[in-house]
Amino acid sequence: MRGGTVYGTGLGPGDPDLMSVRADRLVRRTRHVAYFRKAGRAGRARGIVNGMLREDVVEFAMEYPVTTEIPLSDPRYNDILSAFYGDCVAHLKALVAAGEDVVVLCEGDPFFYGSFMHLYTRLRGEVPVQVVPAITGMSAAWTATGEPITWGDDVLSVLMATLPEDELAARMAEADALVVMKIGRNMPRVRAALEKAGKLDRAWLVECASMDGQAVMKLTDADDRVSPYFSIVIVHGQGRRP
Repeated sequence: MRGGTVYGTGLGPGDPDLMSVRADRLVRRTRHVAYFRKAGRAGRARGIVNGMLREDVVEFAMEYPVTTEIPLSDPRYNDILSAFYGDCVAHLKALVAAGEDVVVLCEGDPFFYGSFMHLYTRLRGEVPVQVVPAITGMSAAWTATGEPITWGDDVLSVLMATLPEDELAARMAEADALVVMKIGRNMPRVRAALEKAGKLDRAWLVECASMDGQAVMKLTDADDRVSPYFSIVIVHGQGRRP
């Protein structure tokens, strides 16, 4: 029996209409699908493909053992997640050895800050793995603002809101256009850093880009309570143009 393949399949930012043709075909035809989710939740990636899966689909929900319960700096964090990813990989390898293809559903693009990367680095060289790229959440976010993100020679920086405030401010000041991700409880820090960098008045907050419940507003009009996983701050470049 031939071995199977693991497909890290990017689903795009949330709207099923924004999936690639290849991703759509894989999702509809493959019997085994796997996806990450928080314990007790349905999973965003799984929600994107509602109504698209085969009737005989076999689902493998990979439930994170920890998310924000302990700090990233705690040595236990990496130990717990490493063991978790190891268990997930063992399950996927067993399916491939049995000749089964597996589609791992990935929000956004699999190689852009996604959990699939932790499976990929453990699977490659062991079993066949293919990655299907997709539209990122940040692309949907800046599109939702109705303004181009970069012009001419603009430099775009993608920053994590988890960085220290002074580092955020320094990097914000250097860039022409900004995407700030992982906002959640870090909103006060992001707001303060943008003000230090002189860019607060140009910043936009986009929640749930391309999904139900999408919201777009100037950051100065928003409060500090935002969706923890689907909020992005955008600052548009103002560079060279004809």
